[in-house]
Amino acid sequence: MNTAFVNGEFLPLAQARVSVLDRGFLFADSVYEVVPFYAGRGFRLDEHLDRLARSLGLSRIRDPYDRPRWHEIIAGLIDANGGGDLSLYIQVTRGAPARRDHRIPDDIEPTVVAFCQSRAPVDPAVLAHGIAAVTHDDTRWRYCTIKSTSLLANVLAADQARAQGASEALVVRDGCIQEGTSSNVFAVIDDRLVTPALRDTILPGITRAAVLELAAREQVEHAEVETLLREDLQRASEIWITSSVREIFPVTELDGACVGNGKPGPLWTRMHAALQAMPHD
Repeated sequence: MNTAFVNGEFLPLAQARVSVLDRGFLFADSVYEVVPFYAGRGFRLDEHLDRLARSLGLSRIRDPYDRPRWHEIIAGLIDANGGGDLSLYIQVTRGAPARRDHRIPDDIEPTVVAFCQSRAPVDPAVLAHGIAAVTHDDTRWRYCTIKSTSLLANVLAADQARAQGASEALVVRDGCIQEGTSSNVFAVIDDRLVTPALRDTILPGITRAAVLELAAREQVEHAEVETLLREDLQRASEIWITSSVREIFPVTELDGACVGNGKPGPLWTRMHAALQAMPHD
């Protein structure tokens, strides 16, 4: 994973540099995407690029490339890094003006950085036993639907979860579950699969959308709900988290208490298999 892309140039990762005046560094004035690749093929690549374009538009950052050019850059980067199972990271910042200023400058060129990391296989113990999660007050900014690099609140919540022996924190705002620090949330309650409906405080996850498509295809009763209380999760028979990196993980412990019987549930087993069988782009 030694080749990066920076502002139109492929170069060794160790030589990749951006200006100290870059607004992504100074203000987290930037957005990002992470795309999983399997055997060199991206999972729902265009959906990820659609979300990148949406994040750029909501942030009022100019999209630096048209779709064919994005595909060309990504293909070149995947090839340069040997293909296989990779995670592709893309970050677009507003750019690097001549001076630090909170005001958005005119006529600034976006900074584009992309690189790859290897995808480690999922630990079989996770699939066999599930993971622990904790609930955490939501201290993030409001517009989480933008995939912004402003992730300090997420980082601190995830670190608190690790300190409590958990793998993820599920953030709670006004008593309602929103999402994880780097994942979306699903639960099986009264034999129905539910997930919080999209809003400003929830990122529209690509894997989230895939799971909802699979639920419809598999004729699983499901719903996007406006309210999912912390108390609702306490009586759930199954809880899952989904993300491009984690795919779909079962949560078998929440706030120190067993979820269901404390083992990955039958619907998770079914949906995990269906997701693995879903074709890649």
